[in-house]
This record gives sequence, structure tokens and C-alpha cells, in this order.
Amino acid sequence: MNKQENPSVFPMGNELPEMFSKFFIGQAYLQPLTDKGGPIANVTFEPGCRNNWHIHHKGGQILLVTGGKGWYQAWGEPVRELNPGDVVNILPEVKHWHGAAKDIWFSHLAVEVPAEGASNEWLEAVNDEEYNKL
Repeated sequence: MNKQENPSVFPMGNELPEMFSKFFIGQAYLQPLTDKGGPIANVTFEPGCRNNWHIHHKGGQILLVTGGKGWYQAWGEPVRELNPGDVVNILPEVKHWHGAAKDIWFSHLAVEVPAEGASNEWLEAVNDEEYNKL
């Protein structure tokens, strides 16, 4: 794997803090960009890195893919390949995960949709057997 290869035009940022990294397999990096209107951050995943299944309660999330190749999956739906320019609108209460392909860095802007009382619930890790089939 290449060391710290930023596929985005946005800064890569620092390794995720422990409060988030424990919900990821592999290393990801976070660069907050703004908190005006709704928080937006550049998230960069090393090859093979992905987050656990999770749910955004009340608010949703929008992913704007800026570099590399990745995956997105909503619970009960097929996996979707993500490439630069792709947009994923994640509605509130949808269990999902996203992350990098096995052999390439991946980056997206994560836009949190503001909502009163919004929260994020982290769940189980993505099954290695299923991930390795991608």
C-alpha cells in the first residue's frame, strides 16, 4: 500500500481520533472543512479501509466523491461502486457503510444534514468475507 496518498483536491487531514477510528477497519483521515450550514469534512480512506455499519438518526448524510475508488452499501441493497463525481444521498435511519476499494485510496466529502436531535449510531463491522468479494 502507498503511504498517505491523497486522491482529493481537499487537504487529507489527520488520522481519525480514537472516538471515531474504533469504528473503522484500516486507517482513515479527517479534515473538517466548515461547520457553516452543516458540517462538511474531507474523509480519506487508505486502501481496504471502511467504516462499520452505521445509522444517521433524524439528519442524513451526503457523500460527494472526490477521488479514488470506493464502495457504498445500504442494508439489504447491493453494493454500489463509487468514483469521483458520484453523489450518495443517505436518508435518515438508513443503515449503511462506505469505504475504499482494496487496492486504491478513496476520498469523499461528508456533508452532515442538520436536524434537531440528530445523532449517529455505530454498529457492527463490515464482514471481511463479504468485503473481500468486492
